[in-house]
Amino acid sequence: MRANDGKWSDRQDCGLKVFARRLAAYMIGCFAILAVQVQAEEIEDDPEQRLSLPFGFYNETFGLTGGWVEGRVGYPQPGARLFGTVMAGAEGSLLGFAMAQNLRLPGLERLFIDPMLSIGMFDNADTFIDGNPAFVGQRAGTNDSDENNFVSGDVSDNFARVRFRYLLPIGHGRDQIMPDYKMIDGELYSGASGGESLNPFESGRSFIEFRPFWRSLDVAGDGFDRDIRTNGLDLIYFWDNRDFPYNPSKGNSVRLQVSKDFGLFDSSDSWTVVQAEVDAYHDFGRTALFRNRILAFDFWTADTPSWNEDGNTISNRPPAYTGATLGGLWRMRGFPTQRFNDRSAIYYSAEMRLTPHWNPFDSWPAVQNRLGVEWIQVVPFLEVGRVADKYDLGELHSDMKWSVGTGLRAWVKGFLVRMDTAISDEGVRVQMMIGQPFQF
Repeated sequence: MRANDGKWSDRQDCGLKVFARRLAAYMIGCFAILAVQVQAEEIEDDPEQRLSLPFGFYNETFGLTGGWVEGRVGYPQPGARLFGTVMAGAEGSLLGFAMAQNLRLPGLERLFIDPMLSIGMFDNADTFIDGNPAFVGQRAGTNDSDENNFVSGDVSDNFARVRFRYLLPIGHGRDQIMPDYKMIDGELYSGASGGESLNPFESGRSFIEFRPFWRSLDVAGDGFDRDIRTNGLDLIYFWDNRDFPYNPSKGNSVRLQVSKDFGLFDSSDSWTVVQAEVDAYHDFGRTALFRNRILAFDFWTADTPSWNEDGNTISNRPPAYTGATLGGLWRMRGFPTQRFNDRSAIYYSAEMRLTPHWNPFDSWPAVQNRLGVEWIQVVPFLEVGRVADKYDLGELHSDMKWSVGTGLRAWVKGFLVRMDTAISDEGVRVQMMIGQPFQF
């Protein structure tokens, strides 16, 4: 799904003024979110603290927006965190979000429980699914599909999941349940939780994860009304062998995942998806200009073994918003969210994360005293990937889509904020998010 401002299909001809306006709007929204997150980080080390704060920002999806955030740290257990926010935009969009992290049951110290709930209503949005009468006979989201092959309308998007993470007693997780990271000027100097070897029994933290999920997407437009629902279970093995997961400088991680919708309850269809992701990091060290120069590499692939294609009918496929999809915040950032979706997908990305010695926020004491930005990163990156209707490595590596760009990221009191600007053959997009893009 992407925002539809009525001009996006002409974005390659819109000129520098429109791009500058978009960039400024996203920057305003980014720093509004940043201010909220900074307040949360300021109280994180104090037990049983409460966050209650209004905020506002502007972007083209929501328009002028106001909201409220509530947070509790160290409640109901030490190390636990509760967070919730609601926001309403002048364009008619509404969003409510709530989550908890690191909840544990008595006697099960290695089991972490992370519930999440999101409820959203978006006015005049685009979704890359079949139904556009101008593209009869073309399946939306395929590698060769037209960039305008989407349906527009009012969207209701509701999502819930609960992640159960069990820390295996191997590697760095053998003797330490919670990592103890020590930082100087935003850099890790002791307490690394991985990166010492390529043996998971000696290095890193290994988790077995169970994640029940449910999502409902309803798109209602002129002559089009479709409700796409899914529910099921993710089964994941995650080996986090990075020295510092929030901003790694060495090591690697591996995620192997099987996702299944059993076709029960209100599900639109049953389906099975398998995924694998590997990332790796290498620090080329300091120079006169940079504190560190970290090369980050990511590989991800997915397939849908349940996919059943009979002529023009496809059954046992996941919704376009899950499974083998590319585009948006995480993969192929130069394209709209879930721009490409099919049976199979492959993706490669490389980033050079450059952290200069110079910190521009040090020149703005009034801002720096509030935000506490310890460093910034300039991150050129390159991505390639594609989707296909079968898992064939030859086909998946032919006619691949590309995306190239530069990110601006900042370390703010233990929290990383990123804004990536990416170019593809379908235009320019600005992606804003919290955290590095790999293995989020």
